[in-house]
Amino acid sequence: MGQREAHLNKARKGSFDVVVIGGGITGAGVARDAVRRGLRVLLLDKADLAWGTSSRSSKLVHGGLRYLEHGQISLVFESVSERRVLMDIAPHLVQPLGFVFPIFKGRSSLVIDIGMWIYDGLSLFRSPRIHRRLSREDIAQEEPLLTQDGLKSAALYYDCATDDARLTLETALDASRNGGTLVTWCEVTGFQNDRSRRVVGVDCKDVLGGEEFSVKAGVVVNATGPWTDGLRRRALGPGMNRLLRPTKGVHIVVDHQALPLKHAVVLFHPDDDRVMFAIPWGERSYVGTTDTDWSGDPDHVVADAADVDYLLRAANHYFPQSPISAEHVLSTWAGLRPLISQEGVDESSVSREHHVIVEPNGMVTVAGGKLTTYRRMAAEVVDRAVDVLRMSGRSVDRLRSASTDQEPLPGAVGWPEDDDLDQVTAQILKASNQRLNSTTAAMLAGTYGMLAMDIAVMAGQRPGLAEFLIPGRPEVLAQVEWAVSRELAATVEDFMVRRTPLYFKDRDQGLGALEQVAGHMGAMLGWSDERIRSEKDSYRALVAGSREWRNGQRST
Repeated sequence: MGQREAHLNKARKGSFDVVVIGGGITGAGVARDAVRRGLRVLLLDKADLAWGTSSRSSKLVHGGLRYLEHGQISLVFESVSERRVLMDIAPHLVQPLGFVFPIFKGRSSLVIDIGMWIYDGLSLFRSPRIHRRLSREDIAQEEPLLTQDGLKSAALYYDCATDDARLTLETALDASRNGGTLVTWCEVTGFQNDRSRRVVGVDCKDVLGGEEFSVKAGVVVNATGPWTDGLRRRALGPGMNRLLRPTKGVHIVVDHQALPLKHAVVLFHPDDDRVMFAIPWGERSYVGTTDTDWSGDPDHVVADAADVDYLLRAANHYFPQSPISAEHVLSTWAGLRPLISQEGVDESSVSREHHVIVEPNGMVTVAGGKLTTYRRMAAEVVDRAVDVLRMSGRSVDRLRSASTDQEPLPGAVGWPEDDDLDQVTAQILKASNQRLNSTTAAMLAGTYGMLAMDIAVMAGQRPGLAEFLIPGRPEVLAQVEWAVSRELAATVEDFMVRRTPLYFKDRDQGLGALEQVAGHMGAMLGWSDERIRSEKDSYRALVAGSREWRNGQRST
């Protein structure tokens, strides 16, 4: 039995103080905070953890330098403060990354310099590194492919890169380790109300097994991101006001050799001056993001030919010595930003602030916000949820401090204070009895942190688990075993897309590992031959769907 089934059994039998709907970064943060305060918590998601926006972001933990332009000083201060916290509680997942901010003719160097000093100052000069000014000669050394046409100078400043899906996953798993119940692939189909029309429970359906059941709740939290208004409509009726203005963001992935970046580079799109980034990503690089209003189904968001063409134009404008075309694109991802509705402003100017609302039926809704500030958002949501519990007569006087800013995420427990990845890699190799190679060991360290030791022990004790999933790549079968037994993976897609980056980084998007992954998961979870075939067909369809933009691709 996989870990998900154990949590499902707990959910069927339990009554909870807090039921969180939504397994993205905000919902996971709410669950972690609430559990650590001493509340009984159930988290539900109709798909996998981080299935939506939280695995489709720009994969950055950043202060939001461009928000200074809009005068959002408080948001920037909060963001740079949280960046420091996340570097402390998840050092294996939140890593410093240099950003080159080129200054071309028509932009004021003085304004950029002032902005950089304000940015570092708001972090109390605790940025990963203090920014520095680059001359044209410096730029030629730091980022030689960047166009020199009209280039005056640049600033090199620092934010952080992250694995957004794994940051979400470890946040949720920390909630589980402290007593929380997490059930993925479990849809909320309805709400239970008492005589005063206050919501006191939810009706659920196990998407994978088909079973329906109900759960009692002291308070329900709506943390569903782009699905927020849909869930509110179901809970409150069709007359409720619209909260969100979702915008679509697309990224493209290419081989690092096709776009060999040393740092992330800030780009202003030549068509509309929108801010975007070109970012190094190990053996790959990616470019994004778009920002266009979205009114469709949030379940079905993919890149189209216009999105890809838009990103290619930006990349080729700034890196003319290394032009990329549609043929270079290995994969794409597309997600929705659940932004608060604002009329009269363009998509890129919509505020990234968040709102927390107690609905008329007592449900707590959180909307808006950004990945970097998820922990503070979550704390605010739990504060409001506790208020609702108190008003309903529940005893909440003996709750403890959550201390989510101090307690490390699971993979960070025991991580060396000097962030010595080589030291951790050596420990992993030793734990595996040298059955893993150094490339795989380093990948495991950067993915799982100190939990990689347990994976290495498994591979050392069961040599078959040290087998590579795809020749030439570092992923091994032990990761499948770990994902099912310890990380709630319940479908092949869960593993390929969110437990590993095979879907995004492998040249064939993980199809070469499909037989082995589906077979091993099937053996662990007791799948029938029909279920194994269905899982493989579903994953092939997912990959095919991600490539549909090519059918309408434009020339570049």
